[in-house]
Amino acid sequence: MLQKITALKLQKKNRQRVNVYLDGEYAFGLHALLAAPLKVGQSLSPEEIEQLRERDALEVAYERALDFLSYRPRSRAEVEAYLQRHRVPDPTIQGVIERLSTAGLLDDEAFARYWVENREAFRPRGQRLLRFELRRKGVPDVVVEEAIEAVDEAESAYRAARDRARQLSHLDYQIFYRRLSGFLQRRGFDYEVVKETVKRLWLELRGSATEESL
Repeated sequence: MLQKITALKLQKKNRQRVNVYLDGEYAFGLHALLAAPLKVGQSLSPEEIEQLRERDALEVAYERALDFLSYRPRSRAEVEAYLQRHRVPDPTIQGVIERLSTAGLLDDEAFARYWVENREAFRPRGQRLLRFELRRKGVPDVVVEEAIEAVDEAESAYRAARDRARQLSHLDYQIFYRRLSGFLQRRGFDYEVVKETVKRLWLELRGSATEESL
């Protein structure tokens, strides 16, 4: 049964949405872009009304996802989980994911590179911890391994521990080693990298010290 549009009114609290009235009564709200082609006096079939509602649900979910992405890049799995928490239906979620991917706003490879580069710049850590973090974000293993393969663990460990080593430089070697190695292990660096990094920093801080003095 056809229903006639009797009014189209901008919402007072959200000027990007329009209230649609059918046969003199409020029926549903629409994003302003979707409501733009509609005219008062136009008749809509039940199928057309359902299509408008589905398109509006997709638009609302898409804008929600854009807001989520505005804080930092996200993985596909993060966006999916975020929309699920807001009870967005799976078909709508997949529509949003496809739209974001097509627009170049959702790319797990780019996200993984961003994550590793950000860590390297501000909080260096080992491949083991980087791998754990990216997997927790839902990034596929093959993408994770490609993103972390270029990480120079020895250099990353050195940069991660340099300031901490200075803070511990007044301690004897055994305590210095125990505390600094624990710090690096918590950052995800492997034993051999930790051992060599601690030794390197100790010798640098001591200047004239030799390995025999360790």
